[in-house]
Amino acid sequence: MSCRPSDPLQRQVAELLVVRASGHLDDQHRRYPQWELSNGDLQRLLNAGVGGVILLGGSAVELQQRTRQLQSWSDQQLLLCADVEEGVGQRFDGASWLVPPLALGRLHQIDPEQAIALAERYGYCTADQARRCGLNWVLGPVCDVNNNPANPVINVRAWGEEPTTAGALAAAFQRGLARGGVLGCAKHFPGHGDTASDSHLNLPVLPHSRERLEQVEFPPFRAAIAAGVDSVMTAHLLLPQLDPQQPATLSSVVLTDLLRGALGFNGLVVTDALVMEAITARHGPADAAVLAFEAGADLILMPADADAAISGISQAIAQGRIPIQRLHEALRRRREALARVQPSSPGLPLPTPAERELEQRLVTASLEQSFTAPIPPGEGINLIRIDAAWPCPALNGAAPALHLPQQHGFRSVVIHGQGVSPWQDDPEAPLALERLGDGPVLLQLFLRGNPFRGERDRQEPWRAAVQQLQQLDRLAGLIVYGSPYLWEELRSVLAPSIAAAFSPGQMPEAQRQLLSSLLQHPSDSLQSRDFTD
Repeated sequence: MSCRPSDPLQRQVAELLVVRASGHLDDQHRRYPQWELSNGDLQRLLNAGVGGVILLGGSAVELQQRTRQLQSWSDQQLLLCADVEEGVGQRFDGASWLVPPLALGRLHQIDPEQAIALAERYGYCTADQARRCGLNWVLGPVCDVNNNPANPVINVRAWGEEPTTAGALAAAFQRGLARGGVLGCAKHFPGHGDTASDSHLNLPVLPHSRERLEQVEFPPFRAAIAAGVDSVMTAHLLLPQLDPQQPATLSSVVLTDLLRGALGFNGLVVTDALVMEAITARHGPADAAVLAFEAGADLILMPADADAAISGISQAIAQGRIPIQRLHEALRRRREALARVQPSSPGLPLPTPAERELEQRLVTASLEQSFTAPIPPGEGINLIRIDAAWPCPALNGAAPALHLPQQHGFRSVVIHGQGVSPWQDDPEAPLALERLGDGPVLLQLFLRGNPFRGERDRQEPWRAAVQQLQQLDRLAGLIVYGSPYLWEELRSVLAPSIAAAFSPGQMPEAQRQLLSSLLQHPSDSLQSRDFTD
């Protein structure tokens, strides 16, 4: 059933939906058309009362135009949000792309005062740029405690590996968001850090007791709530000791008894995306939306079918299954949240000099390097592994990871999931080096926990590959961008003479700083080499 603007109940229910849209102005540039609604559907749903949009893709300048366009299609103030956990530039080109939160978690172990100050600046930078782009809701801070190195989906997105650090930094980030005039969102309640599976692909199980949750998972959420966080996002995971039947997103035990009751949270509760396999494999779009709202969620994020979700919740209210008061409470919380939003700022949404300085400082504060001498120029191979399909946001044609080694004499070869495999069936020598060519190898690994990848990245034998290159005296240097766990594993087998470095960030600024340090200045006569994939 299509939602009808003339139906007052359906219009009210529609306010509580947040649908997915591309940051691009036209339909032809949608990156994920299976989730991103067409402009025709967006205009229809916003006209029918849908109250929120989550955006991804395009540039910061285009996003500014896009948010104005979306708002023009609605007669109410919209919740306009994005997953910009690592700065607006993580999702929208041209804005600040900051190091992952876990970088500050590692810094916090050394210099807590500096880490907290940087986290608050991080939040303010994100908020200010978001507001200049027309967004009013940042889906962060991540409050998960990443105490499981095998976590494929949280990983470096977390602010810490233990509760105190994660809580202190998440709260600082939230204070920055509030000062910048946008809403924040603590996620993923009750805590997605200690899982080894990805809820985008399946339903993780968290076997912990209430006592353990109070000790480890809850403290960062309590800290964010104390800092005034406006919303909390649910997690699609099963806690059999609390509710053996329903995942947290659909559980009144988790959302009402724990989040509202035990933690005393009075703001907006929003589901994680209901299109994720942890939900869609078990429930249809109407059923999932009804169960989530019934359990205590106020906002329904990315239902698999918006019309079905609106119709399902409306019918459940009309039939008395869900009290009408629940709807009134959710609408009130939405209005109160929007009343705290500062208006969008005029002008171009591009980084200011202070924001550029923050980008550089965060990289500098979080990088690690070890070498006795820089890598000399010469004929060699710049072997790059990226953990996403080509093209990679961190690796465009101007990326320092490509052009600085090329200026040094290293020919670039990129490995990615859709390319030719570099592996051979030899556990002692897994790299098929004859496919790469002769010469020393500079190995650059862009590997971090990423949604939708499952265990694919963990299955690659990079430890054995590093040992293989060292035994053949062909490893010129190693750089890891992303996972500190991979960096620590590989560093443990490196010879002291090998130039090596790590950055939690994958952005061009991180590449520039690391390579400028590790590479000896090339001869002026050395020509740039061709890129090969």
